[in-house]
Amino acid sequence: MTKPSQTIAVIVAAGRGVRAGGSIAKQWRDLTGRNAVAWSLQAFQDHADIDAIVLVLHPHDLALAAGYSDIIVTKGGADRAASVLFGLQAAAALSPAKVLIHDVARPCVSAQTISNVIAALDDHQGAAPGLALSDALWQGTDGLVADIKPRDDLFRAQTPQGFHFAKILAAHQTYQGPAADDVAVARAAGMTVAIVPGDEDNLKITTPGDFARADRILRGHMDIRTGNGFDVHAFEAGDHVTLCGIEIGHEFALKGHSDADVAMHAVTDAIYGALAEGDIGQWFPPSDPRWKGAASEVFLRHAVTLARDKGFTITHADCTIICEHPKIGPHARQMRENMARIMEIDIERVSIKATTSEQLGFTGRGEGIAASATATLVKS
Repeated sequence: MTKPSQTIAVIVAAGRGVRAGGSIAKQWRDLTGRNAVAWSLQAFQDHADIDAIVLVLHPHDLALAAGYSDIIVTKGGADRAASVLFGLQAAAALSPAKVLIHDVARPCVSAQTISNVIAALDDHQGAAPGLALSDALWQGTDGLVADIKPRDDLFRAQTPQGFHFAKILAAHQTYQGPAADDVAVARAAGMTVAIVPGDEDNLKITTPGDFARADRILRGHMDIRTGNGFDVHAFEAGDHVTLCGIEIGHEFALKGHSDADVAMHAVTDAIYGALAEGDIGQWFPPSDPRWKGAASEVFLRHAVTLARDKGFTITHADCTIICEHPKIGPHARQMRENMARIMEIDIERVSIKATTSEQLGFTGRGEGIAASATATLVKS
């Protein structure tokens, strides 16, 4: 990334996180299907005022960032202060005006918190989110309360902590000794730092129990959509029907402009429905001769691609085929395999089942087949 940038983010992820437990560093452990690195990166990538990101990793973790694009990756140092300095030095070529330094252990950071810090830098050399203490403070000795401390004007520090880039880079280059955070480094250099509103959800993952709380918070950040689809096709003369892309021998065929795959049509419409993007008929009008006899896989692939382009993952699809004949059970596994292949998801996330209408209605009279489907999409 070579373009000049006004505001950058340095995400520090070089620690080992031993207090959080687990066999791997806490920033790489699963959090609602992703890890803390991915969640933190997304928070800053999605923010309109962040122009570039520097990710600081432990030297042993550099290979884990091989798939990241449009991100500067650099190795960290022996402690947090050294890692931040490496990150700032890596960003210096971009000549940024402002920098936000964020601990990867705070993956639940909100867009509003980021905005608050950036805005405060218009009037201050530094800014950081803080939460005023509301609990009483005790000093303990041997498990007993030894003293009560005043909590007036005390705040719990959070990140990202933002600064004018040139000043914080110079401050880190000259700072000696350990530092609790970048505000400590800035204050030692004589910089003024404003306190902006913090966020209770912007917790720092430190102990094993913090993962459960972060997981609950991040689930609330997810966009979960459910769509329904329903389709019907009548029988006509023929020797097979196509269901979920699988040809099944039968005394009739299904009538339709395409291959009349009623089950695949229902699933496709369920995906379109979850996206609020209409239905097959709108995307592939039956009046268009291009789709005469087309394989319904074309329609389903289009819906899957549309979902992916909008940032969604298909997490589950369930289809019920309603007919008296043919028998669906012997072919259900092959149908699931084919649908999973097209949707590019695991077969365990695809359900294909069948029921009769107890000889009631058009399906009960053997006049055709109906299908109902539900699809679940998630964007995080």
